[in-house]
Amino acid sequence: MDSLDPVSNLTSAENSLLNTSKPKSVVTFTNRPSREEAMKAVKTLLAWAGDDPEREGLIDTPKRVVDAYEEWFQGYQADPKKELSRTFEDVQGYDDMVMLREIDVESHCEHHMAPFLGKAWVAYMPTSKVVGISKIARVVEIFAKRLQTQETMTKQVADAIEDSLAPLGVAVMIDAEHQCMSTRGVHHKNVTTVTTRFTGVFKTDIALQERFMRLTHK
Repeated sequence: MDSLDPVSNLTSAENSLLNTSKPKSVVTFTNRPSREEAMKAVKTLLAWAGDDPEREGLIDTPKRVVDAYEEWFQGYQADPKKELSRTFEDVQGYDDMVMLREIDVESHCEHHMAPFLGKAWVAYMPTSKVVGISKIARVVEIFAKRLQTQETMTKQVADAIEDSLAPLGVAVMIDAEHQCMSTRGVHHKNVTTVTTRFTGVFKTDIALQERFMRLTHK
């Protein structure tokens, strides 16, 4: 690996965090730069792009970019386990699928920091408890508001629900368009990427899995 690659300079603890198959609920990089350092970095990129960071139209751009990053990447400061911690056991004997359809996904790919936008469908088969439906959408949002690959995010959502609710099974599908593909590189527009994750009965019961997939298309 090139010695200039930042990954090669990570500590063993940081490499362990990057390589784990089930990322921690809250990710915190201890050497986080200050807000002023971040704005200075934006000014450097503006100059590198070929413009004058001091001209009128760009003078406040570093502040705006840092403000935007705080919103786009707020998922690093949130804990999906906390969102799923409050559950309800009085479900009157309900024992069928709980599904949320077309949850907005607004994320950024970790390779180019370009947006990928789409929808998520999430279902689980409850055992003795359920969680408020807004919490499922919030879990999707938390993982989306981090630098991501779609494949990793799909697994993270399923793992978080499985770990916190101990359901009979979880199903997750994400369908998104990646601007690192549509606005650069191969420049193929209107191409979406679909990823799925099935656990428990959604993996072993093909009829249930097919039912979930049919419901994603309604």
